[in-house]
Amino acid sequence: MTQQVPQVPPTETVLTGVRNFRDVGGLPTADGRRTAFGRLYRSGHLAHATAEDAAFLGGLGLHTIFDFRHSADHRLDGYDIELPGVRNVSIPLSDPADGAEFWRLVSDGRIEQLRSVLANGKGADRMIRMYRATIEERTAEHSRVLHSLAEDSVPALMHCAAGKDRAGLSIAVALLAVGVEPEAIEEDYLKSNDLHRRYDVKRSEESGSGMSPEVMELLDPLFGARPAYLAAAFTTIEENWGTTDRYLSQGLKVSPETRERLRERLLDQG
Repeated sequence: MTQQVPQVPPTETVLTGVRNFRDVGGLPTADGRRTAFGRLYRSGHLAHATAEDAAFLGGLGLHTIFDFRHSADHRLDGYDIELPGVRNVSIPLSDPADGAEFWRLVSDGRIEQLRSVLANGKGADRMIRMYRATIEERTAEHSRVLHSLAEDSVPALMHCAAGKDRAGLSIAVALLAVGVEPEAIEEDYLKSNDLHRRYDVKRSEESGSGMSPEVMELLDPLFGARPAYLAAAFTTIEENWGTTDRYLSQGLKVSPETRERLRERLLDQG
């Protein structure tokens, strides 16, 4: 049964233990329509959600939560809270920092090692490589998400750790599939830069430099949403498949019928 959803922008809710939560409604498509509110949400992980957060999320009528983290993320932050009646689907995607060893380095604040891997543009280069690789190598995972959304998973929430990179790309792919303009996708993506949305880095007690200005500057490429990152993903689609339509049909094996079901589920039908 199709759920009734609000047709006007809801008041944005800032959750206490969940970063970067938002409704991906109201975005314009190339044919003059808009994404519906109450159908697709994005956020950071739900492991630290408070009881009040859980009550709010439980009231959204969610069908499915897609968690794009992997085992290293779970060891760092923990597993999501369970919401009654909501299906949790784990689809691990690439880690933007290449795994647990890197995050130990970040947590410990080893400044010389951080300089060696992040200084002089290396941090941004790392992120661009990750965005490109996720588009090229994770077609099966993104196909699974789109088919699931088209079948029975809406309303849905997508998240990774920070809700910026892996979730950001999965949201972008879903929005491309229903015809949202790339400029609108970028505008939503860049909201992850708001201070209250950014991922809270855990530091070990042995971290001597703490969050010094230099450490923060070195880490900024990892925790910021930059237009160049999303542009790299879009460029990768063009380089590998030529057009978005071919990426969806050949890369992700999404049929015209499936795309139409996605539009029915994610776009405002008014």
